Amino acid sequence: MHWDRLFDDLEGQLAAEWEAERATLDAESERLRISRLDLRSRLRLLCAEGSAVTLDLPGIGRCGLLLRSLGADWTAATVTAADGASAAATVRIVPLHAIRGLATDHGSLLGSLDDSAGQERSMRERMTLGFILRDLARRRVPVHLTTIDGERLHGTVDRAGSDHLDLAVHDRGAARRASAVHGFRIVPFTALSAVDLSGDQLP
Repeated sequence: MHWDRLFDDLEGQLAAEWEAERATLDAESERLRISRLDLRSRLRLLCAEGSAVTLDLPGIGRCGLLLRSLGADWTAATVTAADGASAAATVRIVPLHAIRGLATDHGSLLGSLDDSAGQERSMRERMTLGFILRDLARRRVPVHLTTIDGERLHGTVDRAGSDHLDLAVHDRGAARRASAVHGFRIVPFTALSAVDLSGDQLP
């Protein structure tokens, strides 16, 4: 009986040590996996869930958004009012470089840690900011730009290059006609904090 108890105790200790070692290895493996996650991977999952977030954007400050879609170097969201309601169907395109911080609920935060390496990228996820802006230029969609310095410009994108756009500046609500244009601006993509559109104008 004495030997049986001794072996039972040894087996119990060995099992406990094995479980502790496995838990340590699992925790280390999880830390390593998370260390490889980038912001874009987490935004993909937040967009898939349509998560409500607060973004810190230069020139704008904190703004409430419902994330909708993700591109190669941008994310699109619906602007929400302070009470959580959509603000007149305004879509905000945010270059990823402009995001200074993101707040969301704890469940969404933890959900964004799931491994999405196996997910196939959609066509929209391959679209760059330049591609989106060229499409807006082609369709003559009026836009409201906010720069990282807080400057606000309204007009129509005439053309978009690989790293900048040409904006015909005109009053909100005015069509892009020569008589309505006040001037022209070249805006580097790196200077953009957000591009706002009325309605659902994404391609």
